[in-house]
Amino acid sequence: MTLFTPMLRNSPLSEIFSDENTLQGVLDLEAALARACALCGVIPESAVEVISAQCQADKLDSQAIAQAAAGAGNLAIPLVKQLTANVKLHDEQAARYVHWGATSQDVIDTGLVLQLRKAFSASEDLLEALIGALTKQIQQHQHSVMAGRTWMQHALPITFGLKLAGTLDALLRWQQRLNEIKPRVLVLQFGGAAGTLASLKEQGIPVAQVLANALDLHQSDTPWHSQRDRLLETAAWYAGVASTLGKFANDFALLMQTEVAEVGEPIAEGRGGSSTMPHKRNPVSCAAILTATTRIPGLMATIYTSQNQQHERALGGWQAEWEVLPQLITLAGGVMQTTLDLLNGMQVNSAKMRANLDITHGLIMAESVTLALAQFIGKQPAHHLVEQLCHRALDENQPLAALLAENPQVTPYLSSKEIEHLLDPQQALGSNDTFISQVLARAIQQTRRVK
Repeated sequence: MTLFTPMLRNSPLSEIFSDENTLQGVLDLEAALARACALCGVIPESAVEVISAQCQADKLDSQAIAQAAAGAGNLAIPLVKQLTANVKLHDEQAARYVHWGATSQDVIDTGLVLQLRKAFSASEDLLEALIGALTKQIQQHQHSVMAGRTWMQHALPITFGLKLAGTLDALLRWQQRLNEIKPRVLVLQFGGAAGTLASLKEQGIPVAQVLANALDLHQSDTPWHSQRDRLLETAAWYAGVASTLGKFANDFALLMQTEVAEVGEPIAEGRGGSSTMPHKRNPVSCAAILTATTRIPGLMATIYTSQNQQHERALGGWQAEWEVLPQLITLAGGVMQTTLDLLNGMQVNSAKMRANLDITHGLIMAESVTLALAQFIGKQPAHHLVEQLCHRALDENQPLAALLAENPQVTPYLSSKEIEHLLDPQQALGSNDTFISQVLARAIQQTRRVK
C-alpha cells in the first residue's frame, strides 16, 4: 500500500523496485540478449536495433501484462508477447528473434539481479552515510557518561559514545559483508528451458559469455533456476542490517521514555505529537524502524522456505520470491533512511544521563568499592559487606558513600577521599575509550578503502 511508503519505505530502494523498473530490468535483458545472439551469429544483426528500440517499459501496457500474468503464471510470458507484437509493427522479420534461446525465468531472474545491483549501490551510499553520522555523534559524545544497563537495570557506567560505537562496529561488518556477497549475487541467469541452453546448440556458452559481459554480470558455472542461495544471502544481508538498526531504535526509544529522558528524536513541527495529548513527544522514527523490523523476520522465513524448489523449475517457491524479496529490501531501506535521519537530528541530554547515574545513591559504583576492599579482606567478605550496605542505602534512602565512610570494617582500609574517588562514575569506565578509539580508527580506514 503506497499510503505507508513514506513512513516505512522512504528510501531510494523503493523506486528501484517499482513496477516500471521491474519491467525495465526484464527488457534490459531482452535487449542485451538480442545483441549477444547477433554477435555470436545466432540471429541477424538487422534485428538488434529494432528489438532494442522497443525494450522500454513505457512502450508496454503494464496493466495488460499484469492481468495476463494471472493466466500465464509469470510476467515474462505476456511481456514477451507484447514486446514481440511491438517489434513486429516495425519489422516482421526481427520479431521472430525476440527472446531467442531464453526461458521466462532467465529474464525474470536476471532482471531482478540488475535491480539488486542498483539496490546494492544505493545501500552502500546509505551505509556510508550512516557510518559518517555515527562517527560524528560518537566523537561528540564519547565522554558523555551514562548508566550501562543489563536486564533493563543499572549495571556500570559507560559513555553514550560507546553505545553508539557498538552500532557502528556492527555496521562496519555489514559493509564488509556487502562487498563480499556482491560477486556471488550479481550473476547472470541464463539456462534456457531446462538449464542446458539446448536451443542454442553449440552457441549456448558463447552467447552466455557475451551476454554476461554486456550486462557487466558474473557468469555462473551452472544456471541457478532452482538454487536460490544467492537471493537468500541477499535477503539475509538486508534483514541483518535492519536488525542491527532495530536494536539501536529499541534502545533509543527506551532512553527516550519520560522517566529516563536521556535522548530525544529530531524536533520538527507536528512531529511525534498525539491526536489527543498536546504534551506528547512520541518516538515516531523508532516506531517506524521497529514496525519494519517486526515484519522482516516473517518475510525472511518465506525466503528460507522458498529454498525448497522442485527439480529444474520451482512450483511456488520461485514465485513466492517475486513480492517478498522486494518487500524485505525496501523495508530495510526504509529502516536505513529513517535511522540516518534520526542520527543526524537526535537530541542528547548529557546532563540527564549524568543525573540518572545518581538515582541509586552511588550503588552503580558498588563493584569498584568491592574490588578495592577485596585487596584487604578478600573478595567474598568484601562482596558480602558492600552488598549489605547497598541494601541499607536503598532501605534508608541514604548515599552509599556515607554508609561506607562510617563503617568500621571499611574505614581502616579506605579513606573518605578514596571512597569518593571509587564512587565517581568517570573513574570506572575501564577500556571504554579504547574500544571507541578502535572502532573509529577502523571506520576511517575502512571508509577510505571502500572509496
